[in-house]
Amino acid sequence: MGMFGTSGIRGPVGETVTADLALDVGRAVGSDLAARDAEGRVVVGRDPRESGELLVDALAAGLRETGADVVDLGVAATPTVARAVAWGDAGAGVSVTASHNPAPDNGIKLWQPSGQAYDADLRAEIERRLREAAFDLRAWDGLGTRTEWDAAPDHVERLVAATDLSGAPDVVVDLGNGAGGVTVDALTELGCSVETLNAQPDGTFPGRPSEPTAENCASLAALVRESDAEVGIAHDGDADRARAVAADGTFLSGDATLALFAGEAASEGDRVAVPVDTSLAVEDYLAERGIDVERTRVGDVYVAEAATDPGVAFGGEPSGAWIWPGETLCPDGPYAACKLVELASERPLTERLADVPDYPIRRDSVETDEKAAVMERVREAVDAEYDDVATLDGVRVGVDGGWFLLRASGTQPLVRVTAEARDERRAEELFEAARSLVASAR
Repeated sequence: MGMFGTSGIRGPVGETVTADLALDVGRAVGSDLAARDAEGRVVVGRDPRESGELLVDALAAGLRETGADVVDLGVAATPTVARAVAWGDAGAGVSVTASHNPAPDNGIKLWQPSGQAYDADLRAEIERRLREAAFDLRAWDGLGTRTEWDAAPDHVERLVAATDLSGAPDVVVDLGNGAGGVTVDALTELGCSVETLNAQPDGTFPGRPSEPTAENCASLAALVRESDAEVGIAHDGDADRARAVAADGTFLSGDATLALFAGEAASEGDRVAVPVDTSLAVEDYLAERGIDVERTRVGDVYVAEAATDPGVAFGGEPSGAWIWPGETLCPDGPYAACKLVELASERPLTERLADVPDYPIRRDSVETDEKAAVMERVREAVDAEYDDVATLDGVRVGVDGGWFLLRASGTQPLVRVTAEARDERRAEELFEAARSLVASAR
């Protein structure tokens, strides 16, 4: 994987992510747009991290040096930035964000006019320009401009237009001190009574860690359970993710949320794009409705790429990234929030959850400093022993009644082990078999 991983550039400020890097990314993006004769306007926005202010300044300077005009959205949700590329007739968009990562990190993610993140070819070209300092800088009289634009009202307007509520449910929204305020504005305009948690944007994330996990959202679940709210919503720092809480305080698993979204978005004969580590429960739930599952590599970038196919009606990752390709190819947390409230307004989420199977799943990680070599030996062993083997992302083995996945971590010296089956004993057997494969390959 190059400098731009599936989530763009991301890492500690002052180490991986610096003003020098942001300057050069701006130069590379602007030079690439000019070389492709694309629209020389770039929308830029950031999450509430204080480091984002200087990174945007550096990025904007690099873009302007190539003659690109910068449209600065200020603090904005990442899906607002991604959508604003098309709304602003721009050639590209840049989010300065580390998304759900902790406060010391920041990052840079690039967007196409379709709302899709830069694909592998575009990322590779930007990396080449960074590596070779292949920048097309302009003279003093050819520099680009920098203007400001608040695109949040445009996003709110789109959300309201795309949402059809049966009544106006009470909602609690935990913004996680992030940039997802458009969710609150849209739901309020739709007539919902909205109570907020951690609503003040603050890049130190004082209210809770930025990632909206069940553990981090315990306060949200408690508030929903003890109130009259019909649904709770949680976002991460840049609001590309959305997670849900049912009226009884149940935090919906990512797989259950994926099943519910996909079942509503897709029709019989459609396909749904999901990563290779998605639960069998999603596949079974959708199969009952005549909907097929297409598995992708892990990462919303890969889900979005699959969603460009006209036969794919929805794409999602259990981590909380949801893509409706007919709306936009970026994961849009506020749009997902509105869809969750729409679902809850028609039928309680607790009732909907009862329709989704819940299978035992086991997850663990094995430490190793030789991930590539271990995975190569695992592939050889699996090929010799099993018939249904897929190597799209790691090694995924399908067996009667279940599956297991062995996959090298993209950021840590670990091989991740996942196993699932439709009954407890089979899940445990598969998990032990998978762990043994990794242990033998070390």
